[in-house]
Amino acid sequence: MTATVNSPAMNSPADATAPTPIPTAGFGDVLRAEAIKFWTVRGTRWSLIAMVVLGVGLTTAVCWGSADWLAGGEADEVPASFVTWGAMVAQIPAIVLGALVITSEYGTGLIRATFAATPHRGRVVAAKALVLTGTLLVAGTVTAVAGYLAGNWFLTDAGVGVPWATDGLVRALFGTAVVLALMGLLAFAVGLLVRHTAAAISIVLGTVAVLANLAWALPGEWGAAIARVIPGNSTQALTSVIPFNPDSLGPWTGLAVLAGQIAVLLALGTYSVQRRDT
Repeated sequence: MTATVNSPAMNSPADATAPTPIPTAGFGDVLRAEAIKFWTVRGTRWSLIAMVVLGVGLTTAVCWGSADWLAGGEADEVPASFVTWGAMVAQIPAIVLGALVITSEYGTGLIRATFAATPHRGRVVAAKALVLTGTLLVAGTVTAVAGYLAGNWFLTDAGVGVPWATDGLVRALFGTAVVLALMGLLAFAVGLLVRHTAAAISIVLGTVAVLANLAWALPGEWGAAIARVIPGNSTQALTSVIPFNPDSLGPWTGLAVLAGQIAVLLALGTYSVQRRDT
């Protein structure tokens, strides 16, 4: 009879039942996944097209319609105030896109699969915000520069063109791109909190387009102070060579105010996402 000697290592129960470790997705993996989702949604392209068309088209139309008036010497505004005019309306599709980036997944239930694949929810939020902000910065720059070039053609033809070397022009053009990106990020942050597309868009558009204008009617210095810091008002000087409203905050002060407000909302939104079940 031959005795068989079994090695303890070969028969170790721990070896037989040890689970295979599941690799954790790094931030680069999450960023690529979010970029793919972002660009495979048809609403993304339509929102970006609408932003560019509205921004460029309205700036061009306003400059064309105002060129003779500005050249006539009777205007109470200067031509440089009009070369980024379309950015006010271009904020609308940027806000819509920012809200859709997060709320559409809640609406379809896809957010459960997203969080199951990436348990570190903060990474998902950061990746979505980065993809959104980078895209809007590029599209916003195209919108602002193309609008200026097209609109300034009519102003130059009327003899009141705004040269590239005009003081504050470059700041206004690239400030417009930054504000478009921040408006999308603002809607994204609100969407994190309310998780509903219509609600997020309504809240942000109501604040930027309605409340921002009504706030100027508040009485006294305290009313003006409130109006200056409301999103939609705080960055007027940043996006204009010469702002229409002389009571606006300075360019960099306004940018700091808006960025701070968004940072607070993003922090609250990220916290709420980590505390909720989905």
